[in-house]
Amino acid sequence: MKTIINTTKAPAAVGPYSQATIGNNTLYISGQLPINPETSEIPETLELQVTQSMKNIMAIVEEAGATAKDIVKCGLYIRDMSQFAVINKIYSSFFTEEPPARFVIEVSALPKGADVEIEAIAVL
Repeated sequence: MKTIINTTKAPAAVGPYSQATIGNNTLYISGQLPINPETSEIPETLELQVTQSMKNIMAIVEEAGATAKDIVKCGLYIRDMSQFAVINKIYSSFFTEEPPARFVIEVSALPKGADVEIEAIAVL
């Protein structure tokens, strides 16, 4: 059995998918674009985009009754690998202890012209 997770504190899905699903006590969070859920806007700077994507992830994690400590893996899709250090600095501020496993992949384009999209898996 799966449970769908939705929160107004993260942007609505921009396609035929859920913000997140729970199956077997595992929370699977769809890729989060840096869309501000209150304005539907994407911030201009990369720093603010990474921050917004992570805020969206955390809002979904909290809606599912979990915390950042429950996240076991993140995937980052970025448009410019030369910005890795900038992205790392912002990303790491969300995981002060025992960060999750992670991958980072450079891609040629992301929906809505975003520079970053982040997905996550958490154990409940």
